[in-house]
Amino acid sequence: MDTRTQLARLGLFDAKVPRYTSYPTAPQFAGGVGPDTFVRWIEALPENGEISLYLHIPFCRRLCWFCACRTQGTSTLSPVEAYVETLKAELALLRRHLPKGVKLSRLHWGGGTPTLLSPDMMKGLIEAIREVADFAEGAEFSVEIDPNEVDGARLDVLAANGMNRASIGVQDFDPQIQETIGRPQSFDITRQAVDLIRERGVSSLNADILFGLPDQSLARITETVQKLLSFNPDRVALYGYAHVPWMAKRQQMIPSESLPTPAERLALFETAQRLFLWDGYEDVGIDHFAQPSDGLAIARKVGKLRRNFQGYTDDTATALIGIGASSISRFPQGFAQNASGTSAHTNAIRSGSFSTARGHVFQGEDLLRSRLIEMIMCDFRIDIAEILQQFQISRPALMAMLRDASGQFEDLLHLSDEALVVPVHARPLTRMVARAFDAYDLSKAGHSSAI
Repeated sequence: MDTRTQLARLGLFDAKVPRYTSYPTAPQFAGGVGPDTFVRWIEALPENGEISLYLHIPFCRRLCWFCACRTQGTSTLSPVEAYVETLKAELALLRRHLPKGVKLSRLHWGGGTPTLLSPDMMKGLIEAIREVADFAEGAEFSVEIDPNEVDGARLDVLAANGMNRASIGVQDFDPQIQETIGRPQSFDITRQAVDLIRERGVSSLNADILFGLPDQSLARITETVQKLLSFNPDRVALYGYAHVPWMAKRQQMIPSESLPTPAERLALFETAQRLFLWDGYEDVGIDHFAQPSDGLAIARKVGKLRRNFQGYTDDTATALIGIGASSISRFPQGFAQNASGTSAHTNAIRSGSFSTARGHVFQGEDLLRSRLIEMIMCDFRIDIAEILQQFQISRPALMAMLRDASGQFEDLLHLSDEALVVPVHARPLTRMVARAFDAYDLSKAGHSSAI
């Protein structure tokens, strides 16, 4: 039996599984984690430690139909200005509870469209952040940049205030696909944005593209990848388009009949993957590619690659704190998520309270299973000695867990006394292997295709 047939028989082309940017995954979050818990977790952070800070800007000039992020369209900057003032108030609230000496190892602005902010709004927001904490040595300040919504003046402010990594969304360069997904963005406009970024000395460039888009073919994704490679990005995220119109109503604008089949999705991914590898990029996890000198590639080589809500990271900070509507924070004790709606979030902050609406307190085997899943997602390998050293679990009990997981995939996984390994030919199953260690009910979560 060839590998493709075996992958199909194991359910790869039918399964719906989480992306495992957290464990438990966000659909498992519930009430019981509110502002008081959030404050306790912040105050329990160690003095003089490091944290990551994520700021969510949920506004876009237009709403792309493919996007499932929590965003809202706006034709004026008035609601954006009001929202930025809320962010400043939220940052001031954080400053009151953050232990002394804490510094930022990572600062990321996501959305939405962070570059929708005017230069003055950007300056004010950066000043508010600096009042909370200074950058740690070697800190990374990254911003998601929409090439359709950026200019030299805004990039001047970001670069002058420490932005050293820019992330551009490409999705696909084919005009027909762009029209179908509601994302017009020419190659020339994208090239101009890249040039503006590099002219300002920004040292690192990320790019995101999608496979599995409507009307996407092997020829079209090949052309997109080749055009993207002309920018020489440091790292690329090759995400699978998640068609979830029951969650993201705007995706109902995309005709389902134009979507590639799961088997075709795998072929699209493998075609793009070959092009990146041929060009000297290295595999990082299930869907990232990085130049050998990039931090992600280095972290993978030394076993320090991690996974969080932004995907793969080399950040090892104690906590990730999310600022803004719907943002999620991760602490050693658990997860906390802000109110999703901008009005509910704003009302809470203006009343002097964080808007924490739900979350999850780690319990039972959560941390053990979280690390098992992270190892699978990052390293395609569970190191048995490392798990036994980090967690209070006996070797027989751990081996039983690994045998149970391995047994679900016939002879494709390799289990020894040292490790459970997902070999290269079985890596399309990675998210399904991770699911084998998930103890929560996934039946009602509405996750996306496994490939």
